[in-house]
This record gives sequence, C-alpha cells and structure tokens, in this order.
Amino acid sequence: MSNDLKNIVVFCASSSGNDPAFVEAARDLGSTLAARGCTLIYGGGNVGLMGTVADAVMTGGGRVVGIIPHGLEQREVAHRGVSELVVVNSMHERKKQMAERADAFVALPGGYGTMEEIMEVITWAQLGIHRCPCAFLNVAGYYDAFFTFLDHACESGLLKKQYREMILVENEIDRLFDSIAAYESPIKDQWIELPES
Repeated sequence: MSNDLKNIVVFCASSSGNDPAFVEAARDLGSTLAARGCTLIYGGGNVGLMGTVADAVMTGGGRVVGIIPHGLEQREVAHRGVSELVVVNSMHERKKQMAERADAFVALPGGYGTMEEIMEVITWAQLGIHRCPCAFLNVAGYYDAFFTFLDHACESGLLKKQYREMILVENEIDRLFDSIAAYESPIKDQWIELPES
C-alpha cells in the first residue's frame, strides 16, 4: 500500500450477523490495518462488526478514530477505548468528517446504514467530489446479489459500465489492499462540490 493511503474508512454493521465468517473478516481486517500502519476511521460504535474491527486494530497497536453522532453516543453505544472519539451533531456531519479524513473506503457486510454510506461515497466518486477507492470485502459472497443488481442496472442502460467498474470487489484482505493501492480514478472533472455544513 502506498504511503498516501493510510486513513481507511470502514463501513459495517452494528450487529454481528449469523455467519461467523463476518466477525472473522472484521477481526482480520482490523489486524491487517494495524499491521500495515493504517488508521481506521469508522462510526465509533462498540457493538457488532463495528466493535470487532475497532478492537482488532487497537489490539494490534493501531490507531482508531471513531466518529459518532451525539444521539448514538448518549445511548451508550460509543466505543470509549479507541484512540480518538469524535462526537458530532448529526449523521450528515459524521459522514462528512469521515469522508474528509479518508484515503479509501471499505464496506464489510452490513444492512441499510452500511449500504447507504458506501453508496453515497461511490456516488461522490462518480461526481468527482473525491478520487478515493471504494471497495467491498465480499465476505462469504454476502454482496453477490447486490453486484448482480448492478450488472442488471448496466444492462438496463441506467448505470454506465465505467461507473460499475469503479467499484473494487475482493474476497481476500491482501488482494483488497492491493486493489486499493493500484486504484486510479477514471473521473477527471469534478461536477459539484460538497456544501459546507
């Protein structure tokens, strides 16, 4: 991984799911981030896959920045054992701060929140707002049906092939990091800028 790809945003579930492979992948990803000297930037929770990946980075001697809205922090799901916990006022501010700090985005298995977060940054990449790689760690084929849908969107003429190909998909962590390091954005022009919040 190149030296300018050190801050990795990870989107993932606040539950652990019912496949042990999900927790194992979150733990392995966290350990790998720490071993590679990367900082984990994530949603600040101490539960589910979020807590697992953060704990693994901390156990490996790495740095973890959690960014969490005040409402969730008040419900006692904030991870108090991370390197830095940033409490913000809204989900929008959380996502904006995560994006501003990111060199790359990675999605582990997750539900609505994970999908909304990774799809937003993919859309921003399409619009040229950022040029960071957006990747899925496709644990146990979790996202296979979603990628089939994206292929269908291409076939239906509603998603251009070049934008479909922007998404990095790997099922092994080392290959994921190789793909992230090799990524070059195909988007040369910035269409719009993010509004100030």
